[in-house]
Amino acid sequence: MGTDVREPLMELSACGLPAALEVMGERWSFMILRASFNGVHHFEEFLSELGIARNILSNRLSRLVEHGILDRVQDEQDRRRVEYALTEKGFDLLPAMVSLRHWGLKYGTEGVGMDPVIVDERDRMPIGPVAMLAHDGRILGPADLNMVARKDLPEEGRDLPEGTPPGGGVAIEESREAAE
Repeated sequence: MGTDVREPLMELSACGLPAALEVMGERWSFMILRASFNGVHHFEEFLSELGIARNILSNRLSRLVEHGILDRVQDEQDRRRVEYALTEKGFDLLPAMVSLRHWGLKYGTEGVGMDPVIVDERDRMPIGPVAMLAHDGRILGPADLNMVARKDLPEEGRDLPEGTPPGGGVAIEESREAAE
């Protein structure tokens, strides 16, 4: 990765990574999120599925709700129960979760299982790696990346936030709506 400009590493508010780690930067938050992606919605289910202490689970669920990753809603079938549902902000963490899963399968403990396998619903084939994409959809590797000051971007890119999907996210929104 090139470094025409370096990030101000001491300035934590100038980068999205510290903000993300503040919300998600510990194991149990990721495990709760993983369980949510696997259809777990109720406190007691999280408790039994994850083997987490009740007080830690309560704390992490509250934090994920506070940061808008999960919504806390009354269960429609049993008004005495609370359901935790992923928000759009929570669903946006799926690529990071899949990327961490793939990294763990590649570099993690020897014998890490690959069953079940995440597949493309249409073809039922294992998904490929999560990729970094250029503004035009090209897949990028470390040698293709650099950091530049926003003022040095081409004019048409100055107002685009970093991480904007190719096409402004239209395809991603359409696929999310189709999934719901």
